[in-house]
This record gives sequence, C-alpha cells and structure tokens, in this order.
Amino acid sequence: MDACKSSLVNVRAHWRRLRWDPVEPDTLDHDVSNERPATESDKSHRLKDQRVEMEGTVFTASLEGIKHVKSENGVILTKPFLEVCKHILPVLEKFGTAMSLVKSDIGGNITRLETKYNSDPSKFEHLYSIVQIEIEAKTAKGSSSCTNGLLWLTRAMDFLVEIFRNLLEHPDWSMSKVCTDSYSTTLKKWHGWLASSSFTVAMKLAPDRKKFMDVIGGSGDISADMEKFCTTFAPLLAENHKFLASVGLDDMKAS
Repeated sequence: MDACKSSLVNVRAHWRRLRWDPVEPDTLDHDVSNERPATESDKSHRLKDQRVEMEGTVFTASLEGIKHVKSENGVILTKPFLEVCKHILPVLEKFGTAMSLVKSDIGGNITRLETKYNSDPSKFEHLYSIVQIEIEAKTAKGSSSCTNGLLWLTRAMDFLVEIFRNLLEHPDWSMSKVCTDSYSTTLKKWHGWLASSSFTVAMKLAPDRKKFMDVIGGSGDISADMEKFCTTFAPLLAENHKFLASVGLDDMKAS
C-alpha cells in the first residue's frame, strides 16, 4: 500500500499538467482530524453515520436531475447536465485515493464549463452551443477549451458508468478488478503511457467492495438505483459523443 501511494506522489507533476491533481486521502482508512490511522471502531461508526444521514442512495439526486437534463425540444441543457455530474462526486469520495485523480478531473471540467455558462446563461443554455462558439473561434481543440473539458468530462462519466455496470454484472469481482476493467474499456485508449501507469497504480488502492457498497447504499435499493442510473445517463453521454464526433472533436487524446 505504501509503495502504491509513493508511486502516486511521483506522478503528481504529470497530473498537474493534465489538471488532474490528487485530492483527499481515503476517508475510510484515515482519521484526517488528527492524522492517525482509523481504528475499526472509527470506520464502523463512520460507515453507520454516513448511512443514517443519507436518504435514498447516492444516486437519488442524480436520478432526479436526469429528468431535467433535456429541454422540451430534446436538447441537452448545460446547467442540468453539469448538476447531474456534480451529484456523482459523492460516489467518488467513497472510493478514496483510488479515484482522487478522476474526481479532480471531473471537478475541474465541471468548473470550466460552469464558468462559461455563468458568463452568459441565456447564450450558453444549450450544452453544445459552448462547443459551436469555440469551433467558430477556432479554439475548440485547445487543451484549456470548454470543448476539451466536455469531452473529458463525458469520458470520465463513461468510466464511472462502466464501473457501476461491472459492479452489477460481476458480483464476484474485487473492486480493484472492477475499476481496472472499466478503465481498460473506456479511458485507457485516450491516455499516454504515464497517465495509464498512474491509473494502474491508483486502481490498486480501491476500497473493499463490501464496505463501498455499504457506504453508498443509504436507505434505498442501491442495485436498482445503480442500474437505473446506467440506463438513463449512458444515452446522454452517447449523445455527447455523437455530437462531438459530428464536428470532428471526439478523438482528442491527452496532451
């Protein structure tokens, strides 16, 4: 475990360049209030407290938000789409260190797109209008563009949806295998060697599967909500890819 964490530290400079800075430590394995290892009692109480505080599951807010992502004309709306992505961040927090890179990337891209939207909400009400304006300005392919942010946000969400699918379809897989397989299926082909190596190391820090499922379960039916999230959110991600592909911007790789 220490070797894995040390390896993560060694690649931080690379992640900063990609705007993927690691964030907080695994909240299930550390007591951050006084920097001592958490005892089993600490973990048990924390898991219990998190379950008590949660109404429904961690997917409840996202499932409600998905209902409002499209306009009456079937166009994806910027703010509702970003809100759904935000609601998934608490799920990533339960992964701890294993998902710190992804969580940082998702948060950064949400902020980038949200900042653009807030600069003129009426102009950027529709998600793809942001991309179209950058295409006209010939800035869409820039690493700091909102188009690039949308592409990587969509890819990161593909990765998460694949994780949830694997959890549902492979109850015998360890969390590490679930994450590694999901990464290979989605993000890996878009990453260079160093980014891919960093992910491989991070996946070894995935939490215990049973503890993870206990934490995200809340008071609802976690399997049903997870499946519903995959079936309702994945088509929106596919729509993003279809649009980006139509303007030749769905195949950009990490710089």
